[in-house]
Amino acid sequence: MCGRFAQPRSSDELARIFRARRVTELEGGRFNVAPTDEVAAVVEHHGERQLDTFRWGLVPYYAESSREAARLINARAETVEGSGAFRTSFRRRRCIVPADAFYEWRRTAGRSQSARPQPFAIRRLDGAPMAFAGLWAVWRDPLSARRLFTCTIVTTTANDLVAPLHTRMPVILDADDWDAWLDERADLGLLGSLLRPAAPSVLEVFPVSQAVNSVRNNDPTMLDRLPDAAGAASLS
Repeated sequence: MCGRFAQPRSSDELARIFRARRVTELEGGRFNVAPTDEVAAVVEHHGERQLDTFRWGLVPYYAESSREAARLINARAETVEGSGAFRTSFRRRRCIVPADAFYEWRRTAGRSQSARPQPFAIRRLDGAPMAFAGLWAVWRDPLSARRLFTCTIVTTTANDLVAPLHTRMPVILDADDWDAWLDERADLGLLGSLLRPAAPSVLEVFPVSQAVNSVRNNDPTMLDRLPDAAGAASLS
């Protein structure tokens, strides 16, 4: 799954990298994004890419309240095309969620069951932002008629690098696939072929501070690499 990630770059920088027009007022500096937080995501409207703001946790149009957002932060690649919650978004409302890293946790071998799991960061080796495959939706509050724009991150089977930490990982789109994923008229068969694990060779995994465990902590030290021994970083 993907339950926490880092989106530290400014919206201007993200708009430039993803060749999008910046619509969002959301700024960067977010190193510990959690479910129901606002995030920047890239969408396509009438052939134009836009970087806009969405709340993380998809609320389907038919939901009675926005509380569903906390449940639907991820969509499984294997079932997304047929899922009632995600089917419409997969066909018509896809997005890219930029992230410099995502976090996973592993209980350290030999420690007591009460010990806190060790957090790890996963990011690209070349330092470029990752492009998570995402879906978005619009929900209208039945009482106020206020529109809420939300998104979810598509996950797939973990690759060999991430598998020691979790069985799932976000779908990370290659730059060559951005156009196809965002294309409002894309073939569903082609889209399904993009929902695959990233090659282990393009990513790295390293231990980070326990400070990541608290959503109240948000600063660049979240991505500081701990010494291997201190973080029990062996993933063998």
